[in-house]
Amino acid sequence: MGNATKIMDQAQQHDQDLITGSEVLLRCLLAEGTECVFGYPGGNVLYIYDAMVGNPDFKHILTRHEQGAIHAADGYARSTGKVGVCIATSGPGATNLVTGIATAYMDSVPLVIITGNVPTTVMGTDAFQEADIISITMPITKHSYLVRDVNDLPRIVHEAFYIANTGRKGPVLIDIPKDVSNQKMQYRPSNQIDLLGYAAAPHPEPTEIDTLLKAIAKSKRPVIIAGGGVVYSDASSELLEFVKRTNIPVTTTLLGLGGFPSAHELWLGMLGMHGTYAANMAVQNADLILSIGSRFDDRITMNLNGFAPHAKRIAHIDIDPAEIGKNVKTDIACIGDIKAVLAYANRKAKPALSGEWIKKVAESKTNYPLRYKDSETELKPQFVIEMINETTQGNAIITTDVGQHQMWVAQFYQFQHPRSLITSGGLGTMGFGFPAAIGVQLGNPNRLVISINGDGGMQMCAQEMAICAIENIPVKIVVINNQVLGMVKQWQEIIYDTRYSHIDLAGSPNFVKLAEAYGIKGLRATTKAEATRIWQEALETPGPVLVEFVVPKEENVYPMVLSGTNLDQMIMGDFE
Repeated sequence: MGNATKIMDQAQQHDQDLITGSEVLLRCLLAEGTECVFGYPGGNVLYIYDAMVGNPDFKHILTRHEQGAIHAADGYARSTGKVGVCIATSGPGATNLVTGIATAYMDSVPLVIITGNVPTTVMGTDAFQEADIISITMPITKHSYLVRDVNDLPRIVHEAFYIANTGRKGPVLIDIPKDVSNQKMQYRPSNQIDLLGYAAAPHPEPTEIDTLLKAIAKSKRPVIIAGGGVVYSDASSELLEFVKRTNIPVTTTLLGLGGFPSAHELWLGMLGMHGTYAANMAVQNADLILSIGSRFDDRITMNLNGFAPHAKRIAHIDIDPAEIGKNVKTDIACIGDIKAVLAYANRKAKPALSGEWIKKVAESKTNYPLRYKDSETELKPQFVIEMINETTQGNAIITTDVGQHQMWVAQFYQFQHPRSLITSGGLGTMGFGFPAAIGVQLGNPNRLVISINGDGGMQMCAQEMAICAIENIPVKIVVINNQVLGMVKQWQEIIYDTRYSHIDLAGSPNFVKLAEAYGIKGLRATTKAEATRIWQEALETPGPVLVEFVVPKEENVYPMVLSGTNLDQMIMGDFE
């Protein structure tokens, strides 16, 4: 009788130790240091959402659209360097994440995406809200998992975070069928990684770095192209030290902005389609190009056959071997983590033979600055960006949507710190900027976060203002309103002989009233005096504020290099 009682007690204790897969998932996320999850519930993740009830340690933000959830997680990840997490149900919930997954994949952003799926017993039967999200997202994820056994869940979550945030970072998807989320197990945290065939980051080869340093020492006209990899590897201080030692001018890609201080005398600005004259001309006349964490994408190279025609050697530092030689023939390859490569290089680096070259690029920078025709009667968008820059001293975290305003931010905001520009580069995703700012602010509660949007992109995500109001997330929301799809208009004007087609946004809502409808203070400016006054009011107002700046639709972004032409064939606009 005593033994039977003991066995029954042990069985009861075992049952008490068992928890559902949903509870296991939440514990795993907390064990990985997850501070906040962005998501939207639905039928096949209800066990997971039920597990959140009464869990004070687990913070979840209910967005108003799944795309808002993944963009917010993306902004959190880019600005903090941590893994962003979002969750959605099966079918349309999961497919609504696809654009955000592709955005993160193109820009190498570490995310863990959790989707629900139909129960394993009906998978493959076209059950209600069934979608094969693993197959759908295979080209745009770094890795993916379908969880068939709850006992695998702790290992899978731990591996997913490791894969997402090591090597070339990227999104990892975990698909959990509904019945698996309700299966029970004894939770034991996983703390081991055993991934055969996965190399987080190749060790830099010293001989290749030495070859690079010898090429630099002989170079008379070297240029560094610093990309997003500098920011993602937290190598900004190493890059600054490298430039001090080698005396090489630096130009940055869009995602590289902030990776090198804009106030530095050797910074030439952004290069490419809307790059500065100094940056583009330096690349075209350089005898040595050194790409550091940039993948030579088409927006910076333009016509590949005419790219850097005087470069005797092109060197490339990158963590991903697949990028070496993919777009531009590479003579010197340094594969490895940029921080590690530059740390080694800084022990031996010597100045290039670039005295005359430095004078020439400095003159180019002085003689051909970024300019626009100011106006006393109209509020120019460039003035708005300059005003925001002056009032923040380049120390805010800026998120942008995609379009003309994105390029004006890249040109006229002077970024001083890494992870201070959060923007969709590779995919160019409209609707990204504002929800990303929500994630940025939650990840950086003590920083000023400014979301700069066009009137087109803002309408793709305006519903997320509800979160700012409810959670009192103090993002300053800027809408540059020119009542038109500005970048499309610019292309149609210049390339398509002013044959404007379906770009008129004149029927857009009153953004001030829309903000007020969500419970957010709204302000509007149509002149420079109004802009200066209301922007100061917005900065002094606690909590979220939307500020609409009404600007002329005729304004274009210059310089501009047309597709198929060379970097030095710039259209300078009013300053030809």
